[in-house]
This record gives sequence, structure tokens and C-alpha cells, in this order.
Amino acid sequence: MKKLKFISLLSLMFVLTLSLIACETSAKEVTIKLYYYNSDLDKDVSGNVLCSEKGLVPVERKIEDSENLIEDTIKLLLEGKLTDEEKSRGISTEYPLEGVKLTKSELKDGVLTLYFEDPYFKTSGGACRVKILWMQIENTAKQFSEVKEVKFYPEELFQP
Repeated sequence: MKKLKFISLLSLMFVLTLSLIACETSAKEVTIKLYYYNSDLDKDVSGNVLCSEKGLVPVERKIEDSENLIEDTIKLLLEGKLTDEEKSRGISTEYPLEGVKLTKSELKDGVLTLYFEDPYFKTSGGACRVKILWMQIENTAKQFSEVKEVKFYPEELFQP
């Protein structure tokens, strides 16, 4: 009787081990880039901030591959999670913005339309700030070869 219980326990452990291996190998990770900002890289010779793409810095993240990888990537950018090492290199972001949420994305003929909620108007502000927020999203989206253009909805988003 003890031998039978031992064999049953071994069989159960074998099945559980195979199940864990199958789960680990079925979730494929991909490396994506999130574009954040470093103002030190975005200055003219006089030290004035230019508010240009020169200040954008890609940081790599590994995420689970999905059917909507582009949307998942943008949502991760909006979380604004930077590592201590990235912060020490001068990389920054204003994300997350209170209440700002990506609700939907549509990709058609190379045009990615991103639908947001912004109940507290956190995507508005000065021209420089708004441009940087917008560029972070656009550059993050355009890393995907199928994205040629990015549009925001409602159109009032990211306005100075």
C-alpha cells in the first residue's frame, strides 16, 4: 500500500512538473522599447531645452507577447516605471498622469489610433511638456514596423 501511494505521488509530481514546464514555455517574452526623456540630451549650445526628439531615450523591457502587443506596450509606457539606474542616467517621465488611461487602439493601413480618457486634463499644459508627452507615445508606437502614423483621440489631447 505504501509503495502504491509513493508511485502515485511520484506520478503526480511528474505531471505537475510537466505542466509547469509547459506553462513557462508557452508564454513567449519579447523585448520592447519605451521612450522616456532626458533633458540633458536635448539642449542647444546655450543650454536651452529644445523640447525635441533628441531628448528621447529608449529603455528596454521584456513583456509577454500578446495579440495586442502595441497597446500593451503603450500601457506599460504610461505606467512610467523607471529603474533607479535609469533615473541616475537622467532619464525621466511625467507618466503616470492621474486619470489618463488608454482605452482602445486601432491599427488600419499603417495608422494607429489611440483612444484615451483624460478626465483631469493632465495631457494639456505648456507646449514643450505636451510635445514631449506626445513624442514619447509616438516613438514607442513607431518601433513596430506596421505603425507609420499615430493619431490620438479625442483630438483635444496633448494640446498646449
